[in-house]
Amino acid sequence: MAGTSMAGGGARKKARIEIIPLIDVIFFLLATFVLFTLSLNKTEGIKVTLPQSFTGEARRTEGTATVTVTEQGTIAWNKDFINLDEFLTRLKVFHSQNPDGEILINGDAEALFNAVIYVFDEARKAGIEKVKVETKVRAAGR
Repeated sequence: MAGTSMAGGGARKKARIEIIPLIDVIFFLLATFVLFTLSLNKTEGIKVTLPQSFTGEARRTEGTATVTVTEQGTIAWNKDFINLDEFLTRLKVFHSQNPDGEILINGDAEALFNAVIYVFDEARKAGIEKVKVETKVRAAGR
C-alpha cells in the first residue's frame, strides 16, 4: 500500500510540513512587533536629561516644534543645532506656517536657566502663544 509503513521494508511514509503552527508563530511575532512599535515615544529633539515634574501631560506631535537647550546652552531646532540668528528666523517661519503651532522646550536639567528663558521669551515675541516645557514624570513622594 502506498503511503504506509510496512514492517518488512515497504514504502516509507512521506513527511509533511505542518503549516498551522508556523502561521501561529508568525502572527505572534507580528503582534509583538506591532505592540512594541505602538509603545515607542517619538522624540523630536536632541537627547538631554529632562527635569522632573508631577504635573506633566501628554504632548501633541502635529504643529509642534521642539527646541532643545543643552547643558552647554546651545540650541537645537528639532534635531539641528543652530545659532541664535537662525533660531529667530525659524521661529518666525514656524509661526507664519503654523499660526496655532506649539513650541516644546526640551531643556537639559543642568542647562542654564537663562538660556531656557531666552528661548521662551523669543518664542513669545514671535507671536507663538503655546510654549511648553518638556519634563519627565517624577516618582510620587519625592
